[in-house]
Amino acid sequence: MTTVTLHPVGTVIGGRTEAFDDDWNTEEALIRLDGTRFAPDALAGLDEFSHLEVVFLFHLVDPASVHTSARRPRGNPDWPPVGIFAQRAKNRPNRLGVSRCRLLAVDGLDVRVRGLDAIDGSPVLDLKPYMAEFGPQGETAQPAWATELMRTYY
Repeated sequence: MTTVTLHPVGTVIGGRTEAFDDDWNTEEALIRLDGTRFAPDALAGLDEFSHLEVVFLFHLVDPASVHTSARRPRGNPDWPPVGIFAQRAKNRPNRLGVSRCRLLAVDGLDVRVRGLDAIDGSPVLDLKPYMAEFGPQGETAQPAWATELMRTYY
């Protein structure tokens, strides 16, 4: 396997300081780009989009607590054991999170968002504008436990 080295493009500032699973739609935070690597023009045109996709690191997850096998999401005995790649848990092999959130404003190197399920201090690895054409084509499907789990997430 190839080794990959990533350098954060920015950091989450504000919002939650602890990871807990529900009501993320009430959270507002800033994503501040690294001013040593980027100028404000790196964000030119971003403010024309309503939503972003943010790739970030679950930086507070201890690598020793990473799961690689099946488990019950959130430890709920009513839900089936599913593999780590069939869920979006933070204790994943590379500790990467991907979140879609509402873009509220762009100011210099600061991007203000709502609904980002990353916490204060999370390294941001990439930002992308959400474009509907990159959403799923055709119908989507998911198991009942996933719908139940997400009912109060946002």
